[in-house]
Amino acid sequence: MGAMGTALDQQAPWASPPQDVLASLRTDDGGLAAADAAARLAEVGPNRLPPPEKDPLWKRILVHFDDVLIYILLVSAVLKAILGDWVDFTVILLVAVVNAAIGFIQEGRAESALNGIRQMLSVHAEARRDGAWAKIDADDVVPGDVVRVRSGDRVPADVRLLQATNLRVEESALTGESVAASKRVDAVDPDAGVGDRTSMLFSGTLVAAGQGVGVVTATGERTEIGRIQTMISEVTSLETPLTKQLDRFGKLLAVLILGMAVVMVVIGRVVHDFSVPELVSASIGFAVAAVPEGLPALVTITLALGVQQMARRRAITRKLPAVETLGSVTTICSDKTGTLTKNEMTARLVRTAGRSFDVAGAGYAPEGELTLAGEGARHADLAEDHDLTAVVAAMMLCNDARVVPGDAGGEGGEAWRLVGEPTEGALRSLGMKAGFETTGWSRRDLVPFESENKYMATLDRAPDGAEVVHVKGAPDRVLDRCTTQTGPDGSPQPIDRAFWEAQIDEIGGRGLRVLAAARRPVVGSAPSGNLADSLTGLELCGLVGIVDPPRPEAIDAIAQCRDAGIAVTMITGDHAGTAVAIGREMGIVRDEDSSDGTGPAVLTGAELEAMTTEQLRAVVQDVHVYARTSPEHKIRIVSALQAHGEVVAMTGDGVNDAPALTQADVGVAMGIKGTEATKDAAEVVLADDNFATIERAVEEGRRIYDNIRKSVLFLLPTNGAQSLVILVAVLFGLVLPLAPVQVLWINMITAVTLSLGLAYEKAEPDVMSRPPRDPKASILDAVFVRRILVVSVLIGGATLFVFYAERAQGAPLAEAQTTAVTMLALGQLAYLFNCRFLDRSSLTVDVLRGNRVIWLSAVALIALQCVFVYAPFMHDWFDAAPIGLEEWGKTFGLAVVVFLLVEVVKAVGRARQRRVRA
Repeated sequence: MGAMGTALDQQAPWASPPQDVLASLRTDDGGLAAADAAARLAEVGPNRLPPPEKDPLWKRILVHFDDVLIYILLVSAVLKAILGDWVDFTVILLVAVVNAAIGFIQEGRAESALNGIRQMLSVHAEARRDGAWAKIDADDVVPGDVVRVRSGDRVPADVRLLQATNLRVEESALTGESVAASKRVDAVDPDAGVGDRTSMLFSGTLVAAGQGVGVVTATGERTEIGRIQTMISEVTSLETPLTKQLDRFGKLLAVLILGMAVVMVVIGRVVHDFSVPELVSASIGFAVAAVPEGLPALVTITLALGVQQMARRRAITRKLPAVETLGSVTTICSDKTGTLTKNEMTARLVRTAGRSFDVAGAGYAPEGELTLAGEGARHADLAEDHDLTAVVAAMMLCNDARVVPGDAGGEGGEAWRLVGEPTEGALRSLGMKAGFETTGWSRRDLVPFESENKYMATLDRAPDGAEVVHVKGAPDRVLDRCTTQTGPDGSPQPIDRAFWEAQIDEIGGRGLRVLAAARRPVVGSAPSGNLADSLTGLELCGLVGIVDPPRPEAIDAIAQCRDAGIAVTMITGDHAGTAVAIGREMGIVRDEDSSDGTGPAVLTGAELEAMTTEQLRAVVQDVHVYARTSPEHKIRIVSALQAHGEVVAMTGDGVNDAPALTQADVGVAMGIKGTEATKDAAEVVLADDNFATIERAVEEGRRIYDNIRKSVLFLLPTNGAQSLVILVAVLFGLVLPLAPVQVLWINMITAVTLSLGLAYEKAEPDVMSRPPRDPKASILDAVFVRRILVVSVLIGGATLFVFYAERAQGAPLAEAQTTAVTMLALGQLAYLFNCRFLDRSSLTVDVLRGNRVIWLSAVALIALQCVFVYAPFMHDWFDAAPIGLEEWGKTFGLAVVVFLLVEVVKAVGRARQRRVRA
């Protein structure tokens, strides 16, 4: 910012008197001259956030070749080129390029989280230039500008207030607060958090009521939103569990392949005196046979299909690995406002002298009934319940909000919408539910709400001409002005202050925001002079408890997450009492969850700030509610959970959530009420803003992971059988049953056809009753490794048998090799049906139904193999030859034998597991 901003860099503007801030910015109440503003604009730059840096195209393409197994293929291709085998070179290279192309197309979309934040900035601003107010581009606002904001305006930059009149600002996207923040000119503590800097307006927030004038202290990337942008860009993206597992598996496999190739070359040269070209060809054949080159494409395609399935379930996935990551989530860290709750304030109860009324419904829709609480529960009736009428009348008439029919077919499908402040909207909806009619009432005078007084008062004339003063506001302020209270019959009686103070504490302890209603009939003429001076001797009508209600479907989803072994943690900018109450109502907080056994575990932002990283890590798994948090706190919480090996999903809808969404293993944004910045920072966007969709997405992620395991379990024996065939031939000095290009053929057609069918398998019955899998565990456990080895021997042995049987009968080499390739294809087809169920027996009618793609894949495989066997151009490319019905019969019969023997292996494995559990 140069010299102009140096003073402010030394001291927080929210903690400095207005005149000191003006002096430090070299300006005054009259604003800047146009020439001075232009000079500052040239110095600090436009008031917008810089676009994100994108990797160059070549880098985004090459990253998809960064895999150890692809490296082996590329080396094999180079060796084939050196030997002049251009057909083999072309086929091997083509396989590598196709795999990279699939990954690039699916994941090539560049990140645009910062662009989404830029779109939140105001387009225009009202600034004082050359002594007069003028409308200017928000891009042209500079530090030192004096700007004016009114109700409905979006704040163009970070602003230190100079004047404020009934000013309240909606900051939920930045702070997580569900209630508009009251703003005033007075300086606050230098250590105040963002939500407590009442003397500041922040760029991108919305003015809910009142008006204000202030001086711009920061623009562009120096604003609070700009600081969050920097945090997003500094967060390091973590690898997904699947990525880590496949990387470990690939490296282990590469070492094994290279080691076996060296052993094979040594034995072939020393024992059998193979020539160098023969050894090179055999080594390449072995490497190509052992490398599951179809695996990257298979995983990508399976994830892509999962993306489509999740989209049908209202979860839009922006990054492929997030699909699988959701399936391994162990903790969901959720924002409260708008995510777990509706972000629509709702009146829950009305308390009068001696009676209490429950209010049904949620949100601003005037749908729901009022019932008398207790043993004599009945529907409330304003004609009978005069004390309730008094409360409702005060809350409806002392109110500037409107609840109007909305567009049910519009975004979010909202049938009712609020015009005004959320709290007043809840009170307006309360009156409409009760059936109170304002027709005929007229307002004569007004004392607007101010943060210093914390109440609003109106002088209203009834349809019969009587005038009544109505007051609503903070219960302590209203109670101080009351001398009587409304009795059940509507008549005044002496006030019981101790009773009301106890009720205020009890309602507040439940996490509800408490407002009081009072009245005073005007006897004789209307109050003379200022209405504010006559607000004494009031009659307390009662209290109203208001809350941002939980989403009912979110409560069920949290219970389902618990059953699935997934912890749910709420991180909010709201107050601790409200947060704990909502957490308890939703099932996030339970007494047995507390760390000391005496109550729910909760940490506030101030307590978290005082903790070291080690202290936070020590308690983070026991705490389920965090209140009054900042964006930095959210990142610390997510990081502390990840330090314990937790796979963390972070949900949210505000700008303040974006950095934590980026830090988390998978970020989940709300699609309707979420900001563009949040959507672009997340891997998953919920199209319906429904927390329950997260649970369904987790189920889908687990299904996809199961299907990937099935695919890997199916695919690897192909490579194992082929490697075994070549290895046996070289070790015993025999003719190679398979050429390298034939190996590639069988690998690709089984990966693209048969493996793809397993991606459509439905979820296993117990998918959401298992605990989350250990992200450190291998994708293949010991049972699966044994199964892969056995199946490799079975299919490989059958292939060796048919090849050498054909050669013994005098068949040409090409025909014998074609029979061997066919045996591999049909053996894999038979094994496919073994893999449809990971542990259950496949000797059931269920194996024949439930997934028609399996049958389409089987037909496709046989058709492609027929092309391989009988198409002349395939004979030229792959050294194939036609075979007869006898060869088809042998290979088909052996494939059935393979299927039955694998089922025996699975049965033995199940019996062993039962013995272990017993």
